[in-house]
Amino acid sequence: MRRFLRPGHDPVRERLKRDLFQFNKTVEHGFPHQPSALGYSPFLRLMAIGTRSGAIKLYGAPGVEFMGLHEENNTVMQIHFIPDQCQLVTLLDDNSLHLWSLKQHGGASELREEHRFTLKGPPGSPPSATQVTAVLPHSSREVLYLGTESGNIFVVELPSFRVLEDRTITPEAVLQRIPEDNCNRRSCELVEALREHPKNPDQILIGYSRALIVLWDLQNNKAIHHFLGSQQLENLYWQRDGSKFISCHYDGSYTQWPVSSDNRQSEPLENTVPYGPFPCKAISKIYWQTTKNGLPYIIFQGGMPRASYGDRHSISVIHGSQQTAFDFTSRVIDFFIIFSSDPAAEYDDPSALVVLAEEELVVIDLKSAGWPAVHPPYLASLHCSAITCSHHVSNIPLKLWERIISAGSKQNIHYSSMPWPIDGGTNIAPDPPQRDLLLTGHEDGTVRFWDASGVCLHLLYKLSTVRVFLTDADPNDNMNTLGEDEWPPLRKVGTFDPYSDDPRLGIQKIYLCKYSGYLAVAGTAGQVLVMELNDEDAEHVVDHAEADLLQDQEGYRWKGHEKLKTRDGPVRFEAGFQPFVLVQCQPPAVVTSLALHSEWKLVAFGTSHGFGLFDHQQKRLVFVKCTLHPSDQLAMEGPLSRVKSLKKSLRQSFRRIRRSRVSSRKRRGGGGNASEVQEANAKFDQDALQEMELAPVQRKIEARSAEDSFTGFVRTLYFADTFLRDSSRHCPSLWAGTNGGTVYAFCLRVPPAERRMDEPVRAEQAKEIQLMHRAPVVGILVLDGRSTPLPEPLEVAHDLSKSPDMQGSHQLLVVSEEQFKVFTLPKVSSKLKLKLTALEGCRVRKVTVANFGSCKTDDYSENDLAVLTNLGDIQIISLPFLKLQIRYPCIRKEDVSGIASCVFTKYGQGFYLISPSEFERFSLSTKWLVEPRCIVDMPEVTSNNHVHNKSGTENAARKSSVGDCGEDERKSGRLMEHALLNDEKVLKEIQSTLEGGR
Repeated sequence: MRRFLRPGHDPVRERLKRDLFQFNKTVEHGFPHQPSALGYSPFLRLMAIGTRSGAIKLYGAPGVEFMGLHEENNTVMQIHFIPDQCQLVTLLDDNSLHLWSLKQHGGASELREEHRFTLKGPPGSPPSATQVTAVLPHSSREVLYLGTESGNIFVVELPSFRVLEDRTITPEAVLQRIPEDNCNRRSCELVEALREHPKNPDQILIGYSRALIVLWDLQNNKAIHHFLGSQQLENLYWQRDGSKFISCHYDGSYTQWPVSSDNRQSEPLENTVPYGPFPCKAISKIYWQTTKNGLPYIIFQGGMPRASYGDRHSISVIHGSQQTAFDFTSRVIDFFIIFSSDPAAEYDDPSALVVLAEEELVVIDLKSAGWPAVHPPYLASLHCSAITCSHHVSNIPLKLWERIISAGSKQNIHYSSMPWPIDGGTNIAPDPPQRDLLLTGHEDGTVRFWDASGVCLHLLYKLSTVRVFLTDADPNDNMNTLGEDEWPPLRKVGTFDPYSDDPRLGIQKIYLCKYSGYLAVAGTAGQVLVMELNDEDAEHVVDHAEADLLQDQEGYRWKGHEKLKTRDGPVRFEAGFQPFVLVQCQPPAVVTSLALHSEWKLVAFGTSHGFGLFDHQQKRLVFVKCTLHPSDQLAMEGPLSRVKSLKKSLRQSFRRIRRSRVSSRKRRGGGGNASEVQEANAKFDQDALQEMELAPVQRKIEARSAEDSFTGFVRTLYFADTFLRDSSRHCPSLWAGTNGGTVYAFCLRVPPAERRMDEPVRAEQAKEIQLMHRAPVVGILVLDGRSTPLPEPLEVAHDLSKSPDMQGSHQLLVVSEEQFKVFTLPKVSSKLKLKLTALEGCRVRKVTVANFGSCKTDDYSENDLAVLTNLGDIQIISLPFLKLQIRYPCIRKEDVSGIASCVFTKYGQGFYLISPSEFERFSLSTKWLVEPRCIVDMPEVTSNNHVHNKSGTENAARKSSVGDCGEDERKSGRLMEHALLNDEKVLKEIQSTLEGGR
């Protein structure tokens, strides 16, 4: 049998790989991109959000999340829950209706599409005849009422979506009961609103666009009352006892109408223009909520004066003499009120206002004085300022975790203490095994700390670096301050603020040491801030130091932005991370790499001009190294200046083409090497490049010229305690990799603790390695004598890692965009390499060491490399032998921003942006899996329905719970039942299911 096995095939290893590696897209964190519809079930206490891409997401108590995706990918226009059921109906912009159900499977609930339906008119009828504009799920749970542009109201049976043609309410039938002098045929065009009578399910209120409102008797199929407004109708709302209803209109007014017992035209009780007398925007939706004290809550969207406030997105709340217009920074999609859902209750007694804006969800506590906002446990607006970088830290010590939460709680004193009001369902997922932090840097100079331990990405703390610098905006400005007599009484709410005072404030790199509490952040204008955690507010001077990376070299002139101006004197900081030193790079270019060693009290930073090392204990610059090549003029222009001209760009493109054509025949030398070791290494690389022609599945790596732009761009920095000078003594070292394929190694002399403040840290360059193909270096790693990556600073001191093996020889792993190469230390002789085998120009974009544990036993785990390529694939490569273990497609190769935003965790998970406001979470590990697992308890709804299916990885990504054993058997059994029915619609659904499965 041995001769039938593929070369390198090891059955034992294959079984182990199945126990270690498994790819799953598990949950989407953040706020849905481009939301378009909102729904709420008081019975289930669940909220639903639909998007323009056809996604539908359900949310309840923290951890209770469901997601579905319409196959059509059309915009979700409306969402309506079926009363007292675990079902909801969605209306898409292609006029199709979809029935979704929450059903239990494998001990958890899942969201499934049961049926789809498109209302069709008679042959030859215009599309407006059946274009649905209003949907009313009747309380009987048996039918839907569908209002259309033509004025017809169709009745559709649930769950079959069969049209009950004999129960259609036509405009002609409505007009029979209304005097001709009051209205005509055009009065019954376009149904704006359908509302069921709160006390009598046999009556519905029909609102037409041209201000005609009709109370319709469903039993006798006739109009009982009609009401005629003077302005175009926008929406309707019943008062709780059914004695009155409210209509809102295009001119910014709302009207109360009494409902009497006799059949006649009713006159309005009161017509109000809350922000008149000048022309106002339409009031598109309104609630009238009764209370025990007799003063109602009147809550409506819009109605602002057109001339002065026509661009505002507002929702007004009026309660007696209290009136506030909540002002949102993005367009309001929809809103609802949470109030008493008990039918026996006499009053509405509203408790919360829930607003879905285009960029965030805002919840207002209506019970507390001042109507404060409620801090959301999920649906965080990640992009309140654009995300510029991310950093993940696993397994946070409890003490640091509590201190961060304490600092965050002091920032949240203006939030309401109300419990989260949308609390349906039960989260049955196991508690997270550890505390994880996701840090996001933003364009406005802030860093946000997110609890990434579980399904809900929850904001713990926000750090701002703005106070260190002088900007146009005063950080003490309060945007919400109102004058006593200001009208309208606007109050800004929400956190979404896409505008930055200065783009130079943007955070580009973050590094947090979880053991010491030191934090380093670096920005767009070359600023590097080192901070420490303080539990109290403090006022102190931030020390400044400059790092001249050009070292007074002549011939270079910086054409980019200026550095940020700093504040003189003491600066007051809130409790939390407080900066104590600022290192300013000159020229003030974007910081491209950052490393912090909290045990040695050192921070390293790199830009497109070079890199430097700073001693943040003595607050002294140790050294700087310029990495610029004489041709790197583009590096002097800066990201915020005008980029290279078209002529220059074309010239460089042609040069690259010429070089690629002759590269196989002629190699250009890389300049003088630093030592004989490097000459031997260069010869090894040259031979290796020629050997690549023998591998038919591999792309020949093109040697790049030293004249390529940005060769001095520092891509990676790495601290290591290893053997750099000889094999008998190890010492601290700093490694730097550049865009031109150069690796620099510096020996560091760090004084012992007792003389740390008296003696300076010294550095001396020990090695310089030039990769012949000059591909950018994206990762550097040192392996100890056991071939294990060196532990993090202070990790051994906290007994969280074994001490590194300093007896055996160490190895250096250099990861470039095009290959992985292992060198022995200290001689830096080549030992092993792995060449990237993709044919389509596959290059390494992200690489990290991840620990993978077996799902079968707790006794086995191993360290591997997790690699993301420019094609969006993730590869797992073994250490130290560099064997490809498995490859997974993860991100579309066209999604350049998603690939650039990806961040791996230490235990085989990852995050990447699928939109400006959403992180997709994925897992490569069988052991570490964070995904929603929840249940919504309801009596089982019996129906013979088809299961909505999705293809491939999408199905795995979107499942709301695990445990899909027997899924295929159930599907096949259901298909057999459908096949017994001679129904064309069912056959089409079966066909679409099969195509989706393929």
